Amino acid sequence: MLATLIPLFDAEMSVSGYSVFAQKANYFLKPGLNGTIRLDGAGNVTGMDLIDSMGIETLSGEKEVFVEINNISIFADLDAQCSAPHEKLVLLMDHTVKPEAMYINRVKELKSLGYGLAVRKLQIDQFEPYKPLLQMMDFILLDHKKIRIESAKIYFSKQYPNIRLCAVNVDTQEEYDKLVAHGGYDLYEGAFFRMPIQQSEREIAPLKVNYIELLNVVNAPDYDLTDAADVVGRDTALVVSMLEMVNRMTVAGGVSSVRHAAAMLGQKELKKWINTAITKELLADKPSEIMRLSLLRAKFAENLAKIFELAQMSQELFLMGLFSVLDIMLDKTMEEALEMVKVSKPIQDALLRDEGPLAPVLNFVKEYENASWQEVSRLMVLSNIDMDPVYEAYTDSLKWYRELFKS
Repeated sequence: MLATLIPLFDAEMSVSGYSVFAQKANYFLKPGLNGTIRLDGAGNVTGMDLIDSMGIETLSGEKEVFVEINNISIFADLDAQCSAPHEKLVLLMDHTVKPEAMYINRVKELKSLGYGLAVRKLQIDQFEPYKPLLQMMDFILLDHKKIRIESAKIYFSKQYPNIRLCAVNVDTQEEYDKLVAHGGYDLYEGAFFRMPIQQSEREIAPLKVNYIELLNVVNAPDYDLTDAADVVGRDTALVVSMLEMVNRMTVAGGVSSVRHAAAMLGQKELKKWINTAITKELLADKPSEIMRLSLLRAKFAENLAKIFELAQMSQELFLMGLFSVLDIMLDKTMEEALEMVKVSKPIQDALLRDEGPLAPVLNFVKEYENASWQEVSRLMVLSNIDMDPVYEAYTDSLKWYRELFKS
């Protein structure tokens, strides 16, 4: 199975929910099945598998999760597949669920059970015929490039005042800003929040300069533990975080100093912790989803090391994923950002030129997080990679991310 989470943002750039996009088989090997139904012969909804095995808290921090269903899976026994609270699940259906009696009755039943309801892929000329279903919907996902929001806002406010409008395929920050300013949409989905910086926007804040120095200390070949500990010691938040982590690791009498904590961690673990902690600090003034993206990319890339026969480069893969949004962290172009933060040549080659041994993993991670399943399937076939280890690598990164933020 393959599965990923796509965030839905509000007008404040806060995540309001996630859509689970999943598929059960490699449809590149079975092209006749591609784009048809994402469930097995018993009517199991693939996205439900992920939710039930991982839990709502791990996946979304208890925000709503949208799950795809269609004209077949809508009749599945959803309670048997997933124990998550109904009010946390939004069943996302498409035009295959027709405005016919058997579907209308089933949707009424699901609504009475407390599930949220959403619909997508409806054409404008289908709005009126689908009225019996639209009256029960909580959300409708609209391609903002194919609809005039001025007209849609008036139409839906009159006909379906309780439905929330979600703009999809929002590709750039400029599009998002324009849509928010214009009003009409409640939620926004697309790649806009993680687009690369094309032009430097401002000077680096003094606090970030200290963080950059620390990154350069620990990412230098054979860095000195004492030097790293001394730079950590300049920042109270980092000191507290470091001591809390080390104290959780030991049952001894505690840690006497930052240098002592650094020595207990060791060179490899200290480097990984510092890179992770500094990334969280550098992204503190950015939308929280950027931090989540960076950390999940890092762990997912590291987990893919063996699968891509790069086990000896797992640490570099972690750092590559972590720094794949370095431009956003520093409000600089990636080229300028990598002039400030020194990394190895393989990481530079992957981030700047899409070249070198790490680049295929970065490309795979990005395609996976976009739910580009046809391309992901193609890449797996070319590299002779099985689905199950990839899925395990992804779900492990979600669990790691959850543990990272546990108090």
